Amino acid sequence: MSRKYFGTDGVRGRVGVHPITADWILRLGRAVGIVLARNDKRGVVIGKDTRISGYMFESALEAGLAAAGANVLLLGPMPTPAVAYLTRTLYACAGIVISASHNPYEDNGIKFFSASGEKLADEVEQAIEDEMDQPFVTVSSAQMGRAARVDDAAGRYIEFCKGTVPFGTLLGGLRITLDCANGATYKVAPAVLRELGARVHVIGNTPDGLNINERCGSTEPQAMQDHVVRTGADLGIALDGDGDRVVFADSDGELVDGDELLYIIASTRKAAGTLSGGVVGTVMTNFGLELALAKLGIPFVRTAVGDRHIHRALIENGWTLGGEASGHLLSLDRTSTGDGIVSALQVLEVMERSGKTLKQLRQGMQKFPQTMINVPVSESGRQHFQDSEAISSAVRAVELELNGRGRVILRPSGTEPLIRVTLEGADPSQVERLANQLADTVRTELGG
Repeated sequence: MSRKYFGTDGVRGRVGVHPITADWILRLGRAVGIVLARNDKRGVVIGKDTRISGYMFESALEAGLAAAGANVLLLGPMPTPAVAYLTRTLYACAGIVISASHNPYEDNGIKFFSASGEKLADEVEQAIEDEMDQPFVTVSSAQMGRAARVDDAAGRYIEFCKGTVPFGTLLGGLRITLDCANGATYKVAPAVLRELGARVHVIGNTPDGLNINERCGSTEPQAMQDHVVRTGADLGIALDGDGDRVVFADSDGELVDGDELLYIIASTRKAAGTLSGGVVGTVMTNFGLELALAKLGIPFVRTAVGDRHIHRALIENGWTLGGEASGHLLSLDRTSTGDGIVSALQVLEVMERSGKTLKQLRQGMQKFPQTMINVPVSESGRQHFQDSEAISSAVRAVELELNGRGRVILRPSGTEPLIRVTLEGADPSQVERLANQLADTVRTELGG
């Protein structure tokens, strides 16, 4: 299904550049109101992260929805997964998040949830795009939508997060460095951890509208890692700007990414007999996770990059656990979408129950060295790289040399004329050499 505006997770781009403009978002609000809230007075929930442009787009969406006759429930700054949760529990007909996730403040985007707190189906997104092409018609004043603020949104979500671990779970004074990325979790995440008994030192909790994800958070966790070492904390946790991703650092300040967190959660559930089926990763999931899960007899499948694809595979297989190295983890037995705080609590629960440190828990998985090279190519090359026999032959030669102890991934960028050449293997020098060798072949065959 070809769409003009919607990407893998809603609409995203540079603020002030089409389509991320106030007038276009106004029209988007009306289209969403027509498609999702026509004759449905339950209301549409709107939350946002801490970007300065969020004020403008919140107002534009509110106006567009009201023009379509849809009621609006305003949450203010709230993590993306909180919007999914509150959409369900407030019995709204849809949820909207104003956020560009881990991107810098100059960007923004609009993401959507259905009434069940899940991503919209492709055909619903297509219907919204189709409605965008219709004339902007405002309903009569008597039919116009109303807006109200949900004053207890934060408290509702904090209690939900705490409820995803067994009653009585106490974090026993764990000393935690928490990096909130100057984003949407800056109030709720510290409250959750402190109410569960942790001693929390928070960084990245002074948003000013311009500093979201700036040298902080899960995409730039070095500040969190350094703080753990400097203060002697037991561990560090870094969330991203909208709160759906999380990475950790152990007591030595060593980064623990989403693949390793998945291993900790899955292996613990397997041992306890509570793992439902297997685990879903993506084509970019580290080969070390696949091998570690195989040793435990845990099924593993890969999808295309993106939580939408992971979610679909989990539903199709009847499984509950999946995610990406970025720290976007899904536990469908806990909540309907990726949630950084909920994912962090699952790892902390394992530590509390086992009495083991994060460093000890991660030792069952050995990450494979990985090298990725972005090769500029022509637009035609990006679309048809799989047709090249020379590239296919080069891939087969690399796979033969890796001899089952590594992987080759060639995939086109979704937004740029690039082919991403990625190799994993046990020997770092071999991986780098073969990656460069394959990148040279791609450059020769498809160079732009």
